[in-house]
Amino acid sequence: MLCSRLAGSSYGHRSAPAGHVVFSEAPPSDSDRPGRERDDGRVTEVTSLSRTGLDGRPELDDATAAALDRLEAWFRGEQAVVVAFSGGADSAFVAWVATQVMGADRVLCTTAVSPSLPASELDDCRALAAEWHLRWEPVVTDEMDDPAYQRNDADRCYHCKEALGRALGPVASAGGAVVVLGVNLDDLGEHRPGQRSAAERGARFPLVEAGFTKAMVRDASRHLGLRTADKPAAACLASRVPYGTPVTLGVLREVEEAEAGLKALGFGELRVRHYRDMARIEVPVDRMADLVAQRDAVVAAVRAAGYRYVTVDLEGLRSGNLNAALADLGTAVSS
Repeated sequence: MLCSRLAGSSYGHRSAPAGHVVFSEAPPSDSDRPGRERDDGRVTEVTSLSRTGLDGRPELDDATAAALDRLEAWFRGEQAVVVAFSGGADSAFVAWVATQVMGADRVLCTTAVSPSLPASELDDCRALAAEWHLRWEPVVTDEMDDPAYQRNDADRCYHCKEALGRALGPVASAGGAVVVLGVNLDDLGEHRPGQRSAAERGARFPLVEAGFTKAMVRDASRHLGLRTADKPAAACLASRVPYGTPVTLGVLREVEEAEAGLKALGFGELRVRHYRDMARIEVPVDRMADLVAQRDAVVAAVRAAGYRYVTVDLEGLRSGNLNAALADLGTAVSS
């Protein structure tokens, strides 16, 4: 488990792509611009990604095709970018398009590594980077050294993105690059303090500027043949901890191990919410019968992670549902 691997590390020191990272100053040649796919996954013939006409892949509707054209134009207008790459559908799409349009020598994809990132997600980021020929570096962030983050109040995500900004800001500045995040239009207006931190530090949201919704990102990813098109959302492990309950290495380890145990039983889309010695399992409603059918194995897997009581949320999987507690306190949220 990643929490166990990092338990002895110092989060004040980054295994980051430090100031020595060099970005190409030359614009990409025609052979680096998007178009026809070749055997190594790169696209070479000059055309638009929205009109590549790749065999067997879904065509795009006009709105999504136009958004993809705008996204390509956005990246062509930048000298260099540092992509905050979590491996989810949004950031993976941003990383792939940026690399195709700008060339790998002008795009650095970075994955923030901390105990709140499941080891399986880090492994997938590494695999995607190899499959897609991304220029990729992991960077250890130091949010676990921040008492404000550990306190786990409503602004926890703000402090997390502050740690990311401290890690990536110098890298981007040294290379004349802009930091970009995979935020889409559907993310705006929700309780997302991390977005506020990123914007304050000058990060850009190219999907928003190009007009992408979450559904459009997934449609465009299918059109381009990206395996992340239907990847379930995977928020950080700290999002499983109710506000006001401190985020500790031990808590994150329990959550990660419980979820890994359930995934090994075939539950790919799930959350294990942490309530001290009680775990609350969320799966899609249509998978609840499977939980019951494997009751003994489910209980054993969750108890092996350290929980005494194993419960199931009958409302099913709901992303960000712990924010309901903030609404009870008078904070309007929806995430």
